[in-house]
Amino acid sequence: MRSFIARRMLRAYSRRYGYDTTYLEIMLKESPAAFFKFAAAMKAAAYRAVAPVEAFYAAKLTGALAEDCGPCAQLVVDMAIGAGMAEQQVTAVLRRDVAAMTADTALGFRFAQAIVQRSADDGACRDAVRARWGEKGVIDLALALQIGRIFPMMKLALGYAMECRRVTVAGHQIDVIKQAA
Repeated sequence: MRSFIARRMLRAYSRRYGYDTTYLEIMLKESPAAFFKFAAAMKAAAYRAVAPVEAFYAAKLTGALAEDCGPCAQLVVDMAIGAGMAEQQVTAVLRRDVAAMTADTALGFRFAQAIVQRSADDGACRDAVRARWGEKGVIDLALALQIGRIFPMMKLALGYAMECRRVTVAGHQIDVIKQAA
């Protein structure tokens, strides 16, 4: 019964976001115990206590872009817009255009980028997040960044990351910039 409900939820999620959940359905079919352990990561990926939507999704999108070439990044874009992040802010993150970001978006992006790149200024970025939203804000952004990276890597490891595609925001293709120039 639990697997039946999970399968229905995955298919509804797939329809809602236009995202291929085959890798998760295979995991559910072949190793339900593994799937239900992994489901905890799905819950953790959505956890947000104090960080604003813009900072949270800037970190989550930065993590997805570090590991993905399209479908998972598109999923995060759609989730961010659905959660109320302005399309212009999503586009600014995709283009790494800090000048076009609000203060909250820029802080979430800079924090995530410093961690992804193992930058020498990761401590300063962490301190800036802590100063603005406290330790809970650091935790929110760390979970958004790192757990968001798990999904594209699982999809790849299981052999289902077979497509790269252009990321769109409001129907417009965006030229994604994955690394700093």
